[in-house]
Amino acid sequence: MVRAVLRGSLRDIRHVRAVPPEDAQGLVARVYAQAERDFGVVAPPLALHSGAPRVLAASWLLLRETLLVEGRVGRAVKEAVAVEVSRANACPYCVDIHQATLETSPRLSPGSPGGGAAQWIRSGAGRGERAPFTAGEAPEIIGVALTFHYLNRMVSVFLDESPVPARTPAAARGPILRTVARAMRPAAGPPRPGEGNVLLPPAPPGPWWAGTGPVADAVGRSAAAVDDAARWVPWPVRRLLESRLEAWDGSPPGLGRTWLEEALASSLPPLAEHLPAARLALLTAFAPYQVAETDVTAFREQYPGDRKLVELTAWASLTTAALLAARLAGSPARTHRQES
Repeated sequence: MVRAVLRGSLRDIRHVRAVPPEDAQGLVARVYAQAERDFGVVAPPLALHSGAPRVLAASWLLLRETLLVEGRVGRAVKEAVAVEVSRANACPYCVDIHQATLETSPRLSPGSPGGGAAQWIRSGAGRGERAPFTAGEAPEIIGVALTFHYLNRMVSVFLDESPVPARTPAAARGPILRTVARAMRPAAGPPRPGEGNVLLPPAPPGPWWAGTGPVADAVGRSAAAVDDAARWVPWPVRRLLESRLEAWDGSPPGLGRTWLEEALASSLPPLAEHLPAARLALLTAFAPYQVAETDVTAFREQYPGDRKLVELTAWASLTTAALLAARLAGSPARTHRQES
């Protein structure tokens, strides 16, 4: 019943039409099949990417290899990290789902690998305090942070604030969410490392913090796929986002849009013909909760269809997530204690 409800929730995705599982073909069908097997369901945060198959595969690789595959770090630790990153990004949808998953996971035992990571993130990770995990655990923990900095932005653009219908009584929300979380489990045993990576072609490995294993492979393949899919994004839009990220301290821009209009105005005239794409890219990166129907409509006037809308927002989201993950990781000497 829960799986049927979750599949029905694909209709609640905003701005784009998700490919229904029964209509999926090619790469989309292969991703959906792995998601059903290893995650228990094709959830809306994944399906919203289906209009751009390579980007869909990239988002699945990140989720699978960082969160779902248990290597040195257990699933509960990773779910706790996902919750803290989602809370920091003001993504109540992801907080609801992953808090419920954490509550239905086995309790953490003292000394669990990476057990202090969530608290470290909550207290302002990357501000000089040593990370409470080893270099060998870092690919999974920083990888989860990367994945949720990415997914939080996509979810904020394309989904409502909660997976639970707004009319649901408050007392029923927790039990419903926990029931949904219990359904989001592997159907055929624990996912094995690296099996998702075959969905995308080989690429240079991910950043230094990802090491050399399946997580590094997944991050490398995903980043290459998203960047290649978004190759059409105009150079002035790319340069504007990159320059704003370089100067960003990570804090939210606030409730108004003054920051956005100032950023766009400062980049004229080269940006003039690309304003809808630039506006949507900046909003996705810095304030995805501010994306409005009018922003999407203006973008579609230049770029009809779902594919480029997904590709642009995915590119902006992953570019931002990569920067935040790198800052979280810091330098190897400062943030990672040596393996014992």
